[in-house]
Amino acid sequence: MQFVAFERAKQGTGASRRLRNTGRAPGIVFGGEAPAATIELDHNALWHALKKEAFHASILDMELGGQVQKVLLRDVQYHPYKPQVLHVDFQRVDDKTRLRKKVPLHFINEENSPAVKTDKCVVNHVMTEIEIECLATQLPEHITVDLGECTKGATVHTGDIKLTKGVKLVMHGRKDLTVATMVEPVEEVVAAPVVAAADDKKGKKKK
Repeated sequence: MQFVAFERAKQGTGASRRLRNTGRAPGIVFGGEAPAATIELDHNALWHALKKEAFHASILDMELGGQVQKVLLRDVQYHPYKPQVLHVDFQRVDDKTRLRKKVPLHFINEENSPAVKTDKCVVNHVMTEIEIECLATQLPEHITVDLGECTKGATVHTGDIKLTKGVKLVMHGRKDLTVATMVEPVEEVVAAPVVAAADDKKGKKKK
């Protein structure tokens, strides 16, 4: 994906507030051999780009001052209640940049698995993203988890995830974590109707 950024001359809280009032979003780009640079972006274009998964988990082409740089989205600060981006951070990357990044998990073939198709199980997605380490050029937009062979009661762990060459999971000392489970359907228990008392009070004589 490609986007356009502009050099930002003025800095500070007041300058950033005035910038947002003009429909721009302040940001910064850092990393690489060049010094960090303050930038600004068209807010509406940025807002729509942030709704796309690829903008968060892939190498982006940033056009700045007539030159295109390879960057990675690193952080976004949103307004607590307004649909507004307060600040955005990008990192410059190249073929030698090694990074850690959370990427989304895409689950496939669950509807064709024996657990769902035959036993009517429900898939519980315990994790929706996972942190990986790799070269910037090897960064996948997402990681696919194939559930096509899962049976009733099965559990998919991080050790079951198939990764491309050069990509490894970042576990932070944790062991095999649960990614998804096949939950068996809950049977409905129908309550028996309440049977009326045998002796009907209507037939009783008043004392």
